[in-house]
Amino acid sequence: MLTVKTAELYKVTGDGNALKQHDRPEIVFAGKSNVGKSSLINSLLNRKSLARTSQTPGKTRTVNYYLVNGSFFFVDLPGYGYASVGRKDKSLLGKIADEYLKTTDRICLILLLMDSRHTPGKNDIQMYEWVCSNGYEPCVIATKSDKLNRSEFERSKKEFIKTMGMKPENLIMYSSLTGDGRDETLGLIDRSLKG
Repeated sequence: MLTVKTAELYKVTGDGNALKQHDRPEIVFAGKSNVGKSSLINSLLNRKSLARTSQTPGKTRTVNYYLVNGSFFFVDLPGYGYASVGRKDKSLLGKIADEYLKTTDRICLILLLMDSRHTPGKNDIQMYEWVCSNGYEPCVIATKSDKLNRSEFERSKKEFIKTMGMKPENLIMYSSLTGDGRDETLGLIDRSLKG
């Protein structure tokens, strides 16, 4: 399994043009605002506040590159679909993510984060289908799973698989609070980097 030895915020860009002139693989994190992307990144990297968390959804409006072990990047895309973000900003955030995905050729894994407590919404389904249409097979990380009881947990898993029309092995239930799903996610990242 992957061991994280070093991690640093490497670059922040205000547009979607992919980082040029590097040959490192990229692990991409995408998801709705307020889904827990920063918490998940911090959890995976075993850091408390490398990726900044916010009480205000829609705060990440840049593409953030985190250099891990000096050898690959975690790429945090702007969150999408939050109601309080104006239409103009929503369009801009979508454009940034779209531009990034179309200008990089270093992606080895896309992790789509969705809140395990809710059925995937229209934005989630559109993002999943868009990623698939671009030739990638994303893994869905269902966040905040510690907030579910046992029966809700199982129901959530079945609902995700059915709604997204996805393979069960492409779903990981995750809790940044307890660390459940962390080893599984790091294992997936490790296999993707070696594959």
